[in-house]
Amino acid sequence: MSEPQLTLYTNQTPNGIKISIALSLLSLPYKTHIISLDKHEQKSEWFTKINPNGRLPALTDHTADLNIMESGAILLYLASTYDKQHKISFEEGSKEHWEMVQWVLWQNAGLGPMQGQSNHFVRYAPEHIQYGIDRYINETRRLYSVLESQLQKQESKGGWVVGDHISIADITIFGWAVFAEWAGVELDEFPRVRSWRERMENIEKVEEGRNVPERSGLRDVMGDKEKMEEYAAGSRKWILEGMKRDAEKRA
Repeated sequence: MSEPQLTLYTNQTPNGIKISIALSLLSLPYKTHIISLDKHEQKSEWFTKINPNGRLPALTDHTADLNIMESGAILLYLASTYDKQHKISFEEGSKEHWEMVQWVLWQNAGLGPMQGQSNHFVRYAPEHIQYGIDRYINETRRLYSVLESQLQKQESKGGWVVGDHISIADITIFGWAVFAEWAGVELDEFPRVRSWRERMENIEKVEEGRNVPERSGLRDVMGDKEKMEEYAAGSRKWILEGMKRDAEKRA
């Protein structure tokens, strides 16, 4: 077997697992380079040459001598370049293709940033700021209500976000939906989203990709408030330290 020509720089993050799920569904060989977040490796000089934004994930396609940052861009690249059979995409230029692109951007511009802020104020902020908690939980809930309506419209087509089969629209949203409760959002309020998430979790290739580079420790503490707080405390220190480093660097 030839040497993999793709290198994925990742860790167990909502954006990181999207790419490993897509690669798994496409059965593409790739190398995994684990980036240590608690050591702030994503800010290192060598990595910012690959991803100037200093965030995960990033992908290098060695055959094209191309580095790609931003999970949405990586998914679109993989679909366009390596999914000629449209396993996780649709024919370029078709109605379904553009609907898929819309939902990829919806997640990257809306659900991800809002849920990420909810994560921060609910789990990591050094002080309790009720306005921030309410603002971002409510906006994340609003976005899940939008997804709930879309899945209702799609029920006759199989219940995928777009079209009649799984696509990068499902993958990009799933990366965040699996952590909804961590952001203070209970999916019991959104039964179609919850059922869709469960269906995604039961796809072998999705589960395989989701566990790259390893199974998320969050999965074993969800629902246990004490363990969830212990897990958050373990991450809070390096997250706040990273924020301080960024501020000092800009200063």
